[in-house]
Amino acid sequence: MRVKDLPHLRKSVNPFGRASDRMIDLDKLLAARIPEIVQSYHWKECVLYALGIGIGLDPMDESDLPFVDESRLLVHPAMTNVLGYPGFWQKDPVFGLDWVKTVHGEHAIRIHRPIPSAADVVGTSRIVDVVDKGAGKGALIYVEREIRDLHSKALLATVNQTVFCRGDGGFGGPSKTQPAPRPIPERPPDACIALASSPQTALIYRLCGDYNPLHASPAAARAAGFERPILHGLATFGMSCHGLMKQLCHSDPTAVRAMGGRFSAPVYPGETLEVEIWNDSKGVATFRTTVPQRGVVVMNHGYFEMAV
Repeated sequence: MRVKDLPHLRKSVNPFGRASDRMIDLDKLLAARIPEIVQSYHWKECVLYALGIGIGLDPMDESDLPFVDESRLLVHPAMTNVLGYPGFWQKDPVFGLDWVKTVHGEHAIRIHRPIPSAADVVGTSRIVDVVDKGAGKGALIYVEREIRDLHSKALLATVNQTVFCRGDGGFGGPSKTQPAPRPIPERPPDACIALASSPQTALIYRLCGDYNPLHASPAAARAAGFERPILHGLATFGMSCHGLMKQLCHSDPTAVRAMGGRFSAPVYPGETLEVEIWNDSKGVATFRTTVPQRGVVVMNHGYFEMAV
């Protein structure tokens, strides 16, 4: 992986505090460049990603083993999330964010072509919008990333991310009405599937490129208001995607077209997730992911699109 044109990453910052003591400068934020990432990956990275979202915890699950066995490898479509990924860019002082208090708000992927098991790719990310929710209410940063084959320039996937900056509201930026979330049907789900994680899940997943200390350091987690390190939102996303694939697509990664949803509560490594699924129309489902042990919804208003 190579980071281009970002010498300011070498600047030091307070490890558990605001990267800047000033409020967001909207013009500077919109003008700042998220690093373009050129990445080469092979089968080992594909397997590492699968392990990072809990695949392989049951070594007898024949539907899961192809995602961790290079002799019959299937590439998980949610691996899109770590391809051309710029890492925890919010920590860079050039953005002026209270990065300790940033969390993943919403996330969506759209798969344009099957993800190869080895490739050279380039990820180009840009901030497309910023919303100021007000003092004490935080801010939203909308980011889009295109992932292309480095050589052919073919578009493999598009990733859309909403960053919820809990400590950065009230800077005088635009306040806009946000789109209504996808409604959850008022009926029992048509299907449910349970997915286990392990206490090491976040420590494995971070090796895919997201080194936010919130997921590894007890001190950083406490500084952000959590009792202990939490699981990456994108690991929750990947686990949910895998459950949807198992239930709706016979674990066929090439059937996945798109997925999105809103993160509503943290997951702690070692917890078991349950994905509730409602069949909407042909090729489209609504989902919600919970942690039954705590009675909390961790991913809400989700949608899943598949080939039919």
